[in-house]
Amino acid sequence: MLELILGGARSGKSSFAEHKAKESGLNVTYIATATVYDEEMQKRVDHHREQRPDYWSVIEEPYDLAGVLQKEAREDKCILVDCLTLWVTNLLCIEDKALWPQKRQELLEILPTLPGCILMVSNEVGMGIVPMGELSRQFVDESGRLHQSIARTADEVTFVAAGLPLTMKG
Repeated sequence: MLELILGGARSGKSSFAEHKAKESGLNVTYIATATVYDEEMQKRVDHHREQRPDYWSVIEEPYDLAGVLQKEAREDKCILVDCLTLWVTNLLCIEDKALWPQKRQELLEILPTLPGCILMVSNEVGMGIVPMGELSRQFVDESGRLHQSIARTADEVTFVAAGLPLTMKG
């Protein structure tokens, strides 16, 4: 079962995903994609750590999401990925620009083959104005394309706003 959970910043999407993971009754592995570059981001990471149960396994992986998913996914496990847009950012901001399309393709190929419950959290960034900067536009475009591709494959897609889930697919 693959579910894509979208929402804006502080929409409640991570809390919603964490609740679903807890309710799954399965062993949970949390894959964190964040990289910490400043104090504000550290506070965000700390907040997420405080929200997670101590008994969940946590893997921090900023780049090789497909590899970790392939290794960790099992029928008796729920994997929560938080979040895809940070993963996209990590790959768009590294020196090797060829890595993003490669890692994106690896993820899209592996997702339909994974056993168990896979919950993927991501920021919906395509609901505002078109950004002025080239990197910002690329980020919005690539995130939107990734979301569309995953949504086509996903069993369920949920949009969260103000802590309230709206089922878009499923």
